[in-house]
Amino acid sequence: MDDHSNPEKLIASMAKAIQRLLLIVVVQLLLLIMAPFLFMYRNEIAHFFKAKEKPVISKTVADQPAVKENYWIAPDIESIKDSILKKQVLYGKDLIAHTSKYLGPKGSVKSISNGMNCQNCHLDAGTRIFGNNYGSVASTYPKLRARSGKIEDIYKRVNDCFERSLNGIALDTLSTEMQAIKSYITFLGTNVMKGEKAKGSGFKDLDYPDRSADVVKGKEIYNAKCLSCHQANGEGILNPDGIEFTYPPLWGNKSYNDGAGLYRISNFAKYIKYNMPFGVHYDNPQLSDDEAWDLAAFVNSQPRPHKDVPLDWPDKSKKPVDHPFGPYADHFSEQQHKYGPFKPIVEEINKLQKSTSGKKI
Repeated sequence: MDDHSNPEKLIASMAKAIQRLLLIVVVQLLLLIMAPFLFMYRNEIAHFFKAKEKPVISKTVADQPAVKENYWIAPDIESIKDSILKKQVLYGKDLIAHTSKYLGPKGSVKSISNGMNCQNCHLDAGTRIFGNNYGSVASTYPKLRARSGKIEDIYKRVNDCFERSLNGIALDTLSTEMQAIKSYITFLGTNVMKGEKAKGSGFKDLDYPDRSADVVKGKEIYNAKCLSCHQANGEGILNPDGIEFTYPPLWGNKSYNDGAGLYRISNFAKYIKYNMPFGVHYDNPQLSDDEAWDLAAFVNSQPRPHKDVPLDWPDKSKKPVDHPFGPYADHFSEQQHKYGPFKPIVEEINKLQKSTSGKKI
């Protein structure tokens, strides 16, 4: 006898079917009710189960993630609690970023410089990695500088920039502006131990080429990659207000003079290699090494103000290999000292210094 001929078994079978159907409906209703909450807290749920997983430990050095260089980072001005000091440091930063606004040809304080800003050479108000930043100034000054043969303090270092890079005159060390600049530079170095050099300060190293830098090739590179900002005659682009430059002049009467640090081809090559064209970062340069050297040669071959500095480099043996003006302790010409090749000069100076002191340059 089948179930259809037995009313009791038929009823029991139908009851079970209804129960299963009700269970399915209840589960579906619960899922519909819970779905919004599961979606809202999906990240927390995933994190919970991920935390339960056992970490996978790399067994070889190659499996380990690459460790990034621990470069200096400028301290936050907002961390200064002293309101008077904070105001002074902020003014110092503004003077570095907008020097011409206060001390340029149309400066609101006085007119003692060429219209460029300090941060045209010391990028991001002196805080950019390998952008000629101020990270190591407070920790290394006062110090003996071979260029003057004297121990110099921060005031002298700042005024060197005013007299050379800004082709102007020295700022009164007791002035409100100098004190603000000194406070700002000193603050930037508060996270660097005295006597140490911050990683990423100054310029990033660049090997000397095996040849002379090529001015003609440098002009081609300039026209292709620099002209749009710095213009055909290197005059830069002045802001509509006529007070500051949007893009600074690279040569001519309003640019740095031939006593400035950037007039040394190695400094300018390092500077542009890791910071130019505009927007380039040190870990992703656009210029090749050869392009940087050739471009630096072209820019520094162009006319600019001359500064007579007869007292520079009292010890001629300590002159940099690319110093463009004689006399020298070696027999190489000014032309080779300015454009290279530099490796023969390095070898010669090393021999000279080794014979006298056992030290290399």
